[in-house]
Amino acid sequence: MVIQYIFYFLIFPGFLFILAAGLMVSWAERKLTARLQWRQGPPLLQPFYDLQKLFIKETLLPVNAYHSIYILMPLLAFSGMLLAGTWLGLLQFRLSGGFPGDVIALVYILTIPSMAVVFAGASSGNPLAALGSSREMKLMLAYELVFWVSLCIPVIKSGGLLGVDSIIAYQSENRPVLYSFSGLIGFMLALVCIHAKMGKVPFDIAEAETEIAAGAYIDYSGFLLGMFKMTQVMALVVLPLLLLEVFWGGANLLKYALVLLLIILLENTNPRLKITQVMRLFWFYLLPVGILGIFLALNGL
Repeated sequence: MVIQYIFYFLIFPGFLFILAAGLMVSWAERKLTARLQWRQGPPLLQPFYDLQKLFIKETLLPVNAYHSIYILMPLLAFSGMLLAGTWLGLLQFRLSGGFPGDVIALVYILTIPSMAVVFAGASSGNPLAALGSSREMKLMLAYELVFWVSLCIPVIKSGGLLGVDSIIAYQSENRPVLYSFSGLIGFMLALVCIHAKMGKVPFDIAEAETEIAAGAYIDYSGFLLGMFKMTQVMALVVLPLLLLEVFWGGANLLKYALVLLLIILLENTNPRLKITQVMRLFWFYLLPVGILGIFLALNGL
C-alpha cells in the first residue's frame, strides 16, 4: 500500500505525469500565442530545456534576504501544487475516493503557492520584490472571495455535496453543472479566478517585467527559480482540472483543450490591469455576478 501511494505521488497521476503534461501544455500555449502574434514559436521541447537550464545553473542567495524563508518558499509552492494535482488526478482516474469536504481542502491547498510568492518577495530584502509581494497579496484578496463564491454554485446544484468525487458522481447521474444558467456563470467566474491565480495577463501585475522586473521573483535563480517555474507549469494542468471536475463532470482531452483555448485567448486579448482595476473588477463587478449565480442556483436555474 505504501509503495502504491509513493507511485501515485511521484509517477502517476502525480509529479512526473503532471510535470510532463504541464510542459506539453506550456509549449502549446507559447506556440499558439506566437501564431496569434505572427511568430514562429518555440520547438516542442523548449519548455523542458528552459526548466533544465534553471536546474543546472548556480543558485545565488541575496545578502539581505531571510535565507530560511527565502529557500523554503519555492519548495512550499511546489509541494502545494503537487499535493492538489495528485489528489485531483486520483479522483479523475478513479484510483482513490475523496472525502466529504475535500473541495474546501483543495481550495485552501491551492492558496499555498500564491502565499509562498508573497512570503518569497517579502523575504528577499529587495524593494522591487517587496512591491511584487504586495501586489500578489492584493491580487489574492481580490480573486479569492469570487473563487469561493463561484464554487458554491456546484455545491448548491449538487444538493450540498462538498466532496469532489460526490459532485462528479452527481453530474454523471444528472447533468453537468455547467449546463445550467447558474453553472455557466460559476464556471466563467472560476475561469477568470484561476487565470488570476496563474498570474497571466491581464493579471500579471505581481511580476510585471516592464514595471518591477519580475517582482517577487527578481532575486531568485537556479534551482529555487526552477521550483517556482515548475509550479507555474503544473498549475496549467491542475487548476483547469479542478474546474472540469466540479463544473463539467470530469475532464477529457476535448474539454481541457477548450478551457486552455479560453485561457490563451484571454491572455492575448487584454492589456495588463492596474491593481486598482483588478480590485474593482472582482469586488464590484464579478462578486455581484457570483451572488446572482448563487441565487439562481438556489432557485434551480
